[in-house]
Amino acid sequence: MPTVVVPFRRESAKLRLHPLPEEARAALAEAMLADVLAAAETVGRTIVASEANQGEAVELALRGVESGPILVVNADLPCAHPRDLLALLGALPDGGMALVEARDGTTNAVALTAPHLFAPLYGPGSAGRFHARAERLDVPVVTAEIPNLVDDVDTLADLERLEGRLGSHTVAALGEARAGLVP
Repeated sequence: MPTVVVPFRRESAKLRLHPLPEEARAALAEAMLADVLAAAETVGRTIVASEANQGEAVELALRGVESGPILVVNADLPCAHPRDLLALLGALPDGGMALVEARDGTTNAVALTAPHLFAPLYGPGSAGRFHARAERLDVPVVTAEIPNLVDDVDTLADLERLEGRLGSHTVAALGEARAGLVP
């Protein structure tokens, strides 16, 4: 059974969801996390990694994982379904890594055959850094094009673009946030 690690920054989650007030941004971040967890918990043992730094949070969580396969799935993927996570697992090459790259070149999800393959490489251009790490380690790496994992949420425009595919928790929180914006 795989382990699914979901990094989540509680304190500064989704600061770019303007013009929403802090409470609404926090509620949307929690709702997206709930949708990701609903998908993850049907796939395997799930760990929420909550530290200030995403990479450090994942590293700490992986210290308690003895073997793979492991999925690291960001908390801002509210369209994720169990079948998407299983597709990522299915893309995982023997002894290697599979990545889901966001449209901006960051990394939304990583599948690993073993914990030691992970390094805290998140941030702008991280997908390229994960590929370079795999090459340095001489392990196979593939990029998986899984639409519900490619489409992350950074802005309100992202939420609007993904409407109709969002998970139920995110739909409910978005409705409440919109209601709060109406004078």
